[in-house]
Amino acid sequence: MDRVARQALAQAARTGSDCVLVQVERIEGSAPREAGAGMVVTADAAVGTIGGGHLELKSIALARAQLAQGARKPDFSARFPLGPSLGQCCGGVAYIRFDFCPKGVVPPAVPVLVPQPLFQLMLFGAGHVAQALVQVLATLDCNVTWVDSREQQFPPAVPEQVRVEFSEHPADEVDGAAPGTFYLIMTHSHALDLAIVERVLKRGDAGFVGLIGSKTKRVRFERRLADQGFSAAQIATITSPIGAAGIEGKAPGVVAIAAAAQLLELATRRNNAAQTAAITASVRL
Repeated sequence: MDRVARQALAQAARTGSDCVLVQVERIEGSAPREAGAGMVVTADAAVGTIGGGHLELKSIALARAQLAQGARKPDFSARFPLGPSLGQCCGGVAYIRFDFCPKGVVPPAVPVLVPQPLFQLMLFGAGHVAQALVQVLATLDCNVTWVDSREQQFPPAVPEQVRVEFSEHPADEVDGAAPGTFYLIMTHSHALDLAIVERVLKRGDAGFVGLIGSKTKRVRFERRLADQGFSAAQIATITSPIGAAGIEGKAPGVVAIAAAAQLLELATRRNNAAQTAAITASVRL
């Protein structure tokens, strides 16, 4: 169950509304959504998406029929070939699970399918660009640790997938990150930026190292890092300036969208490679 479905289910529980939790149980081949995607269907609304089109329309109809019978109708799964018979051309198969949730409460026996986060991000700095970026990332299933030494810079409320970390020594927070974490470094201090970059490079297991700034800033950092003994290969792992190619502009919102697009591109490439490796390994077995 993804973030939007979780929020819709929580709302149903607050209002005591009966609903049906609809989840993508698994897929075969090409499908419009991944396993764990979900939506919540009530008598008069459907929040979230399992991919749109006739697949979603038929699933909503099945959920409403289940809702009308309530607990009398057992929970079930349905197989949907995504071909001409369904008016879709994905070519794969989607297995959709339907679970009745009285008053918005998921019964204990119901498996809640949670999609893997697209990426884990450590975001250093809570300035204008970082605040705009957090709002962009609020629409994605990702986990963000947001670090700054200035507690007053954080907004009073943040999206649910964002964990605020006030730290007097932000560079120290690098030590607790998981392998493969993405890092975006955009603090108020170039000296602090450099200290964080050094800690990340020393670990050597980042999924991405992005440093906000100009090409001139990058050149200066390269020299300082080389003086600190970092190799050319280590320094080459830094991406600076940040942002997807072809997006121009320096307004915080523009930079934030470009940075989010770059993270999505990298995450997609990494996740696809992992899936290909898993398929290849299973074939060998």
